[in-house]
Amino acid sequence: MIRAVFHTNQDHGIASFEMTGHADHGDYGQDIVCAAVSALAIATVNGLERVVKQPATITADHANGGLLKVSSIDPGHDSQILMQTFLEAMLDIQEQYAENIDIKMS
Repeated sequence: MIRAVFHTNQDHGIASFEMTGHADHGDYGQDIVCAAVSALAIATVNGLERVVKQPATITADHANGGLLKVSSIDPGHDSQILMQTFLEAMLDIQEQYAENIDIKMS
């Protein structure tokens, strides 16, 4: 199961998020849940860095259970629009595949 935790700041914006685990919805290379979550996460990080020009701190460890941690997310309007869009898309995936992904807010 993919576990994602979104951490908010005092203004209720997203300050960081962390994802661990694997969806285990299908065979390696055929897992649509993993593919969707990965594509969304990569697009969001690329959007922060390339479009909004507000890079975040990224930690990844694919070998030990799949970890992606993104912190120091800019609290500005454009960064937060990207983050809220990412969160909403992740919640949509969780709604359809609750046995494969669990999202929490902190």
